Amino acid sequence: MSYVTVKDAQEKLFLELCAGEAGIEREIHTSDISRPGLEMAGYFNYYLADRVQLLGKTELSFFANLTEVERIDRMKRLCSETTPAIIVAHEMEVPVELIEAAENQGIPVLKTDVPTTRFSGMLTNYLSGRLAPMTAIHGVLVDVYGIGILITGKSGVGKSETALELVKRGHRLVADDLVEIRQVAKNVLIGNAPKLLEHMLEIRGVGIVDMMTLFGASAVKSDKRILIIVDLEFWDQDKIYDRLGIDEEKMKIMDSELTKLTVPVRPGRNLSVIIEVAAMDYRMKKLGVNAAEEFTKKLADEIKVNRK
Repeated sequence: MSYVTVKDAQEKLFLELCAGEAGIEREIHTSDISRPGLEMAGYFNYYLADRVQLLGKTELSFFANLTEVERIDRMKRLCSETTPAIIVAHEMEVPVELIEAAENQGIPVLKTDVPTTRFSGMLTNYLSGRLAPMTAIHGVLVDVYGIGILITGKSGVGKSETALELVKRGHRLVADDLVEIRQVAKNVLIGNAPKLLEHMLEIRGVGIVDMMTLFGASAVKSDKRILIIVDLEFWDQDKIYDRLGIDEEKMKIMDSELTKLTVPVRPGRNLSVIIEVAAMDYRMKKLGVNAAEEFTKKLADEIKVNRK
């Protein structure tokens, strides 16, 4: 089961650690966040203890009006064994009772100056991305004109060499050889490289090269939403390839379906240019301009005129 440590969230969202350093490696298993308003009033019957607890101005303003005994009791009950972390937002002062209870239970207490509602969205987006269902596919992921293109195909077909040419033409490499893909929403797939392979590209005969070192930071990207799959295959003279682009092929990854283009490979074909055109054509289709459909319509009209 995937998880995020509290330390990961702290570093990503620039949070200040106020207490409970012993539990900084606690695991977060859900992207859902709890704002314990009723709990501050003493109602713990349905306390969702396994979520990150977010305290803002509303909760802490109410908490300040409680008696000392009530404040101690609330924080002790809030800091359960399964609570991954407690975050105080809106630059509010962390209550002494919370610090004492968190230290006793080893629960990290973090602080941010970001307003509560905005921070709740930031944390939810971060956790949703990290905890989303994941798979891995053998291929290359590149960012071409802002379009995430996953290049697949058999070993030796030229995926990495095509990616190298695209980077030389000003585009960006996301992942080579193995692409980790997370489904953050229906038909929304985000791809990235494993940490070990980040920024690396393997070229047969040359070896593994660091693309960021060779071409600069603008030549790489940490992750990218995948919009098109380009499948490279060795040219088969007995196979009939699509020449109009009317029939749109789909490929399913987890629960999402993406547009798939099958591009035959043979000497003389400039694959990098073909992929650039595929990216631009995808953009035009999203803007409502479909060259294949327009051509087919004009052809049908021409045939009708000639028949008359």
